[in-house]
Amino acid sequence: MEGGASIRDKAIAFVRDAVKEDQAGSYETAFKLYLVALEHFGVYLKYEKNPRMKETVTQKYKEYLARAEELQKIVQGEKKAKEVSGTSASGAQKPKGAEGDEDGELAKMKGQLGGAIVTEKPNVKWDDVAGLQSAKDALKEAVVLPVKFPQFFTGKRKAWSGFLLYGPPGTGKSYLAKAVATESDSTFFSISSSDLVSKWMGESEKLVSQLFHLARESAPSIIFIDEIDALCGARGENGESEASRRIKTEILVQMQGVGSSSGKVLVLAATNTPYALDQAVRRRFDKRIYIPLPDDAARAHIFRVHVGETPNDLTDEDYQSLGAATEGFSGSDIDHVVKDVLYEPVRKVQEATHFVTVRDPPHAPRDADDGNTEYYVPCSPGEPGAWPSSLEELARLGYASRVLPPPISANDFRKVLLRARPTVAAADLEIHERFTKEFGEEG
Repeated sequence: MEGGASIRDKAIAFVRDAVKEDQAGSYETAFKLYLVALEHFGVYLKYEKNPRMKETVTQKYKEYLARAEELQKIVQGEKKAKEVSGTSASGAQKPKGAEGDEDGELAKMKGQLGGAIVTEKPNVKWDDVAGLQSAKDALKEAVVLPVKFPQFFTGKRKAWSGFLLYGPPGTGKSYLAKAVATESDSTFFSISSSDLVSKWMGESEKLVSQLFHLARESAPSIIFIDEIDALCGARGENGESEASRRIKTEILVQMQGVGSSSGKVLVLAATNTPYALDQAVRRRFDKRIYIPLPDDAARAHIFRVHVGETPNDLTDEDYQSLGAATEGFSGSDIDHVVKDVLYEPVRKVQEATHFVTVRDPPHAPRDADDGNTEYYVPCSPGEPGAWPSSLEELARLGYASRVLPPPISANDFRKVLLRARPTVAAADLEIHERFTKEFGEEG
């Protein structure tokens, strides 16, 4: 019997042929080739002992099986159409622009990547990003100056072409990228690994190439790749597939080209695991900036941003106290705390046994009609003017729209912080700080 690797290679060869026929619109031929490939994969899986390889091939097997089932339906539909009209099945179903010319394929790739272009600004300003002043300054230097003042970059002075933002989860790397998208006058491409990893073998590297081609066409532009470690892990790792190596090689080639694009394309990437990045990919980034946990002042600012315009009676001193009380919390941790706190007034209403009547409180809805509306706010039984009732009873009596939650208070935060815990471990921080000493710079 043939060796497992040989059977797998034959299966991959059949898949490549199937993909070519599939893309050319020869669905019946593609369907038959997929069936042959699946048969070879089935034999391979029967004898493969490596669990990681078996898992990888099994996933691909399922994907190709799903495509074969789709093609079977298309082929059956074509045959029925041919019986009715007498037209050529392949001619009737062949997609427009797929007659072997590259324009059709480029159009298809553009369609797949179209959703990556951020057309609406995320509305995150530089000032919304707490702290990280040096990171913001460096990004402004890379994003704003080359567009507004191209005359600055002459001779050997070149604009930055690659920025790597790294740090523990939840520290604001993606949020900083949103600020770049909002504040820049560039076309912004936001990409995740799932956008570039195509289930059809051989197409992923074409997507990478087309992404950079689109970025150059739309220059000045910014390509933001979130969780880049998923695409560009260290080469030679166990279980790394041939497809992963091809994607990584294509990214390296394209980023090398970006470096000579005179500041027209900037690659901005984020990762929580910088050591997992391939060394060659890491070297392609001119700037590697550490995004650490926020300090006291930054945490206070994050609390203020997340509370926003929600009715509250918090003072500047309260926000400063909250910042000081949350040592070790990331921006994401604070976001979760605030989300929990935002429900505290609602919980008070649900649990209330007494209410007090308030006429036009400051936190009443802005669309109150005559400025003389009564609202029912939960209170303690001993409060002056308190009267007994419950949320269910008021709703039953038709007064649901009159019930108003109280403003958020500092005590609500104290209550939630008693059960809240930071999610970033000290060991994770040590890893990022060590990486910064070796390869990065402080943000």
